[in-house]
Amino acid sequence: MEKVQIPVQKNQYIEMEFTGFGHDGEGVGKYQGYTLFVPGVLPGEKAKVKVIKVKKNYGYGRLIELIDTSQDRIEPKCSIYKQCGGCQLQHITYQEQLKQKRLLVEDNIKRIGKIEDVVIHQTLGMRDPWNYRNKSQVPVAKREGGLIAGFYAKRTHDVIDMKECLIQQEENNYMIQTVRRIAEEIGIAPYDEKNHQGILRHIVTRVGVNTGERMLILVTNGKDFPNKEELIKRIVEELPDLTSLIQNVNDQRTNVIMGLKSITLWGRDVIYDTIGDIKFAISPRSFYQVNPEQTKQLYDKALEYAMLTGNENVIDAYCGIGTISLFLAKKAKQVYGVEIVPEAIKDAKKNAELNGIKNVTFEVGAAETVIPKWQQQGLNVDVVVVDPPRKGCDQSLLQTIIELKPKRVVYVSCNPSTLARDLRILEDGGFKTIEIQPVDMFPQTTHVESVALLTLK
Repeated sequence: MEKVQIPVQKNQYIEMEFTGFGHDGEGVGKYQGYTLFVPGVLPGEKAKVKVIKVKKNYGYGRLIELIDTSQDRIEPKCSIYKQCGGCQLQHITYQEQLKQKRLLVEDNIKRIGKIEDVVIHQTLGMRDPWNYRNKSQVPVAKREGGLIAGFYAKRTHDVIDMKECLIQQEENNYMIQTVRRIAEEIGIAPYDEKNHQGILRHIVTRVGVNTGERMLILVTNGKDFPNKEELIKRIVEELPDLTSLIQNVNDQRTNVIMGLKSITLWGRDVIYDTIGDIKFAISPRSFYQVNPEQTKQLYDKALEYAMLTGNENVIDAYCGIGTISLFLAKKAKQVYGVEIVPEAIKDAKKNAELNGIKNVTFEVGAAETVIPKWQQQGLNVDVVVVDPPRKGCDQSLLQTIIELKPKRVVYVSCNPSTLARDLRILEDGGFKTIEIQPVDMFPQTTHVESVALLTLK
């Protein structure tokens, strides 16, 4: 076999032009036909680059100097943007972010899904793409001069001290800084993951954006620790707007943020928030979309694609705490939600009760097992909605959908590459992808959500 000639070597300096974006927001360009990914560069820019990693088909570089600059480049608003790993696109105008997210979806659909004849709409953006996140979870660490709280530096577990995060709700920033200061003043030791010592691991905050309710979760290495009562007393005094104070115990050597045991230290076990006219109870570990304004846009689009008239049976696979199910139930005859996480189904049932919605059925289990059982019991399905995790749909679930032959499939996705892969399988199984709507749920980051409509051929 002829050996492929790679035109660059590690540590070589080159000048090159960039034409696109990678999945992590890096600039992508070709040097003598060889693809290089370089963080911090925009499409349309020319730069001097140091090659730092060489693989057979592509490599990685480091930006040394910009030669030609794009008109879409702006100064990041955040002072720690370059160190922090939370955002990737603050150096790009918001309009260009939306454009590039649409191109990312289009590229995946064509390249991975091999689907050409589909309408991909412009990305639905926010009026104000800042201070949108209703949930924050930050690690705590010790530094000379005291206790710090912030996000990890890119690709490390080094905590970057953060006084405010510009994509967080301001209430989250305030709660984090208040707890950090109190913990430092009364000598609560931060957790050290190297030696598994110390108490306070993470500060997690949640805000009900439409209700104003606030939850604070202290993730601790063990249940009891010195000055615990003093910590509770000071937090409740200094955060008078708090609704719920929770301790989550995680005494394992793990990167997973929260443990299985949560204890209510003060106030309620849950906080409430609304999306549209539906109310949700949010417990410490329940999944709830972090951008309520854009979630409404996303779910409205899913509802539009479902084309419900009031006579349909709808299945919501990966239903979580019932967020999409309850939206669908307002317009459907009956909605059947299935989810493998028992706590989520417990929350879903509570949320249905909270809203007085009776035409929903929730069941714990794997969708590919539960759905055929429903079918055997005589259920005829008109519409299937899926909202899987980043890894996409389970292959056996896709096969189940193909055998069910619903009139429509609405696919809500947080990962364009697994969306493209799954759409290809559904197309080969007798469905046609009609249109895709990208939604910007996470401004200033590379993530993009999409809703796809498929109909039975």
